[in-house]
Amino acid sequence: MNRARPILIAVGVLLALTGGLWIGQGLGYVRWPQESFMLGQGEWADRGALVAIAGLALILVARRLPKRR
Repeated sequence: MNRARPILIAVGVLLALTGGLWIGQGLGYVRWPQESFMLGQGEWADRGALVAIAGLALILVARRLPKRR
């Protein structure tokens, strides 16, 4: 259980950053090439929000675990 905290925090950060990237693409701040698979902007903003929330929830859960000594 000692190693779970850093792993959960790392996965949470990666999910939050991925979600932020997808939100940025969905809102039009990030431009992808036309041949990219990420063309539906509205759906990607919604999915990005869900992924970012999941990442932040993982970080909060990991912070409640006991620290490694």
